Amino acid sequence: MAISDLFTTRLYRARLNDFGKGVDADELEASCRAIADDDEAGEAWCDENDFPGYTSYASLTDLPWRFPIFADVVAALDAHVAAFSDALAFDLGDKALVLEDIWINILPEGGIHTAHIHPHSVISGTTYVAMPEGTSALKLEDPRHQMMMAAPPRRADAPEPQQSFVYAKPAVGDVLLWESWLRHEVPMNMAEEDRISVSFNYRWD
Repeated sequence: MAISDLFTTRLYRARLNDFGKGVDADELEASCRAIADDDEAGEAWCDENDFPGYTSYASLTDLPWRFPIFADVVAALDAHVAAFSDALAFDLGDKALVLEDIWINILPEGGIHTAHIHPHSVISGTTYVAMPEGTSALKLEDPRHQMMMAAPPRRADAPEPQQSFVYAKPAVGDVLLWESWLRHEVPMNMAEEDRISVSFNYRWD
C-alpha cells in the first residue's frame, strides 16, 4: 500500500528578528498603543462597524512613515516573505512580492476576529506584539472544507496535517506567514489584557 501527501498547505513560523537590524518589542508595543490613542478616524471606523478593540486597517496606510520602527519591521518582513516564497517554489518571473498594506490590531478581553481570507494578496501574515497568558491562538481552517460534502469528521487524535482546524499559538516576537487564500480567525480573547499584533499583506507586482 502507498499513500502520498498531496497539495500541502504551508505555515511559516520564525522570529521577526531573525532578519533585519532588530526590533525592540517594548518600543513596538508602545508605538502601537500611541498610534491607537491618536487615531480618531480608526476609532470612529471601529465604532461604526462594531469592531472589537482597535485596528488601523481602515484609517492608516503609512505606518512605516509615521514611526521608524515600522520601517524596521517591514525590512525584516520583506526577508521573511522572500524566504517563504522560495519555500513555496513560487516562480515570480520579473515581478516581486511587495508589501501591500500593514496594520495594527488591538484585541481586548472578549474581542474576536471572525474567519476571513485576504483577497487579491499572495502572502499574508502577522507578527505578535503582546500575547498575554490565556489569550487566543490563531485558528487556521482546512481550505478543502467546501468540497468535503458527506465526509465524516476527523478523530480528535488525527495528525495535525489531517485536522480540520489547527491552532497556532505564537509568542511575542514571532512572525507567522500563510498564503492569503487560507481562511483564519482569532477566537475570543479570554485574557484580561490586550492582545496586540501587526498584520500585513504582500501582493505580486
